[in-house]
Amino acid sequence: MGVITGIIQDELPGVFVHSVQLGSSVGADRNAGFFGNINNQIDTVCDSLSAIEELQDGVNLMGFSQGGLFLRALVQRCPAIRAKVLVTFGSPHGGVAIIPECASTGDTLCQWMRQLASKGVYSWYIRDHVIQAQYFKDPERIDQYLQYNIFLPDINGELEERNDVYRERILALEKMVLFKFSEDKMIYPATSPWFGFVDTDGNDIPVQNSTMYREDWLGLRGLEEAGKLSRISLDGPHMHIGEDMLRSIVAEHFGASDKVVPFYVQN
Repeated sequence: MGVITGIIQDELPGVFVHSVQLGSSVGADRNAGFFGNINNQIDTVCDSLSAIEELQDGVNLMGFSQGGLFLRALVQRCPAIRAKVLVTFGSPHGGVAIIPECASTGDTLCQWMRQLASKGVYSWYIRDHVIQAQYFKDPERIDQYLQYNIFLPDINGELEERNDVYRERILALEKMVLFKFSEDKMIYPATSPWFGFVDTDGNDIPVQNSTMYREDWLGLRGLEEAGKLSRISLDGPHMHIGEDMLRSIVAEHFGASDKVVPFYVQN
């Protein structure tokens, strides 16, 4: 995040950048990317951002991997911030049908997370304490997902009682830019960063074919019809973004900005 902050400041001289941190140390921050309650984490981040004077008149948000999903939830839930532009990279907005793989076999935290998740993502302890379980969506057990998942069905407007404020806040964005990666093996389905998913046979369901989009539960259709929603595919595997590419993205989408909050949470 330090490198990313430096790139933003290089491209936007004088910009105020606040990097979200969930833990009191690097280790604690990384641990919070695997274990905890997303709803509580969002509340904590909302409280912390509300205390930053420079962010009170509007803020631009850039989220990496699952950090982009959290930032989108923050846009919907946090009344203390007025989000202007939201840019996310490889973020599982549509959920994941397979718990994300670990970047390496030596990643103990990640391996522990996957071991716990394999015990049952909808069991009471795991659904409340394993981060990746809270955006897991089994296409063969949608009823259980809607009943037991504590996070994703709510922020995606999939429950019978929808929060109209979520839709209002998405529609209030000046721009939403969703990047996915052409060779993403970490996030399945690879169209999840565009709010897509898969059916029980593994066939892709573009968001435009979903009831959520057609009935505009979340405001995505309205945002797209207003020309404020962009979907962009980047070549390469999950989170492989060259520095030159990142610089061009910052300049293009945040060029007139004086405030940016980047957020990366380890998958």
